[in-house]
Amino acid sequence: MSNYTTIVSDVLVVGAGLAGERAAIEAASQGLDVIILSLVPPRRSHSTAAQGGCQASLGNCAMGSGDNTDVHFADTVKGSDWGCDQEVARLFVETAPKAVRQMSMWGVPWNRVVAGKKVLPDGREAEDPKEKEGLITARDFGGTAKWRTCYTSDGAGHTLQYAVDSVVIKLGITVHDRTEAISLIHDGENCLGVVARCLKTGELRIYLAKSTVIATGGYGRLYGASTNAVINEGNGMAIALNTGIVPLGNMEAVQFHPTGMVPVWILITEGARGDGGYLLDKNHHRFMPDYEPKKKELASRDVVSRRMIQHIRKGHGVDSPYGPHLWLDIRHLGAKHINTNLREIANICKNFNGIDPVNALIPVRPTQHYSMGGVRTNIDGYVYGLKGLFAVGEAACWDLHGFNRLGGNSLAETIVSGWIVGKKVAEYTLGAPELNHSYGLIQGFAKVQQERINNLIAGKQGKENVYSLRKEMEQTLMDYVGIFRNGPDLQKAVDNLRELYHRSLKIGLISNGKGANPELSTCLRMPGMLRLALCISYGALTRTESRGSHAREDFPKRDDVNWLKRTLAYWKEGSDLPDLQYEPVKITELPPGDRGYGEASASSAEGKKQN
Repeated sequence: MSNYTTIVSDVLVVGAGLAGERAAIEAASQGLDVIILSLVPPRRSHSTAAQGGCQASLGNCAMGSGDNTDVHFADTVKGSDWGCDQEVARLFVETAPKAVRQMSMWGVPWNRVVAGKKVLPDGREAEDPKEKEGLITARDFGGTAKWRTCYTSDGAGHTLQYAVDSVVIKLGITVHDRTEAISLIHDGENCLGVVARCLKTGELRIYLAKSTVIATGGYGRLYGASTNAVINEGNGMAIALNTGIVPLGNMEAVQFHPTGMVPVWILITEGARGDGGYLLDKNHHRFMPDYEPKKKELASRDVVSRRMIQHIRKGHGVDSPYGPHLWLDIRHLGAKHINTNLREIANICKNFNGIDPVNALIPVRPTQHYSMGGVRTNIDGYVYGLKGLFAVGEAACWDLHGFNRLGGNSLAETIVSGWIVGKKVAEYTLGAPELNHSYGLIQGFAKVQQERINNLIAGKQGKENVYSLRKEMEQTLMDYVGIFRNGPDLQKAVDNLRELYHRSLKIGLISNGKGANPELSTCLRMPGMLRLALCISYGALTRTESRGSHAREDFPKRDDVNWLKRTLAYWKEGSDLPDLQYEPVKITELPPGDRGYGEASASSAEGKKQN
């Protein structure tokens, strides 16, 4: 008899957000037995927090007229600062319109075109024709040549997640929530499943499957101020990295959203600026046109975030107990628009800050928001290094986003990559041999994790306080690996994090660690979180250029001669630093050039001079 409860399925999906559930649906539709593991009930996944919308080149509204997949492709590549995989970007833009229409069929109540003349936020007039009335409409978002962000007011993630979860329920897919995967099980070549911990009882279980999908979202909570939910700690990335075989791609590519609300850091959607909101400084001056006269508040997120910090550094920020901030002004949009198309952020402002954006300014500052990096996969979602292992969504480096993600492309990525990769998962699983591995190998992974737990409970490791370590990690990343970076600060980050990592191997519990114990959960995650933090900071230190969200003040230009390549971070056993390797970024259609906003990109010659 097994020492641990063992549950077997054809496909195991770790994470119940949009990408994970969409992949599960595709596999289950092929007749496969699928189990989803999740920290929380699926409808509490962080996907529901997505507000602004989903990019797809439908071209239905007047300001989207003439849009097509080529225009969306060019916007995505420029947005990525030529860091993305162009084959993936092409596949994505071609699939997105189909995925958005499919979501409509599944019940997503997309906002629709209303015929007639409208006055746009910049004073121009546009007219939506009668023949387009009732089709899916779109709003303006940063870094796009056309309006293509499909939306449901400002609750797009919510409506998408509920619709997709309804299909999961309809198909009878098994979901084990309040369950955390704490280790992958593998034989060095094949992924066999995971060791998981029940967050209600603290008991370990073994889940075995022919295919395993990592869909655990981002790592935002490594940073002290993030728009991410508290569950977004990079767990899936950490257990993949801990194999020593699977690499993480482009971990230094960290997106800061321009408008996190001070001081709670909850996201204020880009849709607020897309609908005509302005950024103001302490003198109520609209400053973005001074920096970006063409795109203004709707340059790409990396550019707007940098401009905001530059303006604060010049002394134009609003002083507050939480540091200087700027203002987001949507008052001129009117109560009807705010309480209809931006109703979620209106409620957030009222509930978390006691202000009504109909008549008050919203305090905002760039805040950690998204991880472009993740578990490195190929175009089909196959993870590098282990057969039978896949990754989707923000947990993956599929590499649609390169070094900066356009707003609306991530929500679209969840349903597109979930669909595409889910098909590949089904294809692989249907052709995979039956699971036939030794009892000792599988049990061994569970025993290692049980030993970690026993040692923590018995106090055998040491007396380091996990919450102190976590606070120091969060502050180190905030202070030294933020929007603007430089060599000395990044070196401080690496040095601090290495010390914290060694200390994390000597953690002691204050509580008894038994049952549903959050302290024990954090202790088990902490070394893995610090490994991720080191991949971010060491990758940033090593990359001596600026590209997208990675802005080095000591290397201010993009260097396509030396750095048109993707970082691959491996973690070798016994190390306290990742092993960094690189692979070239393939240019299949659009050669590197000027993005059309932000600082002028470097020429190859300028790139050479830096080094």
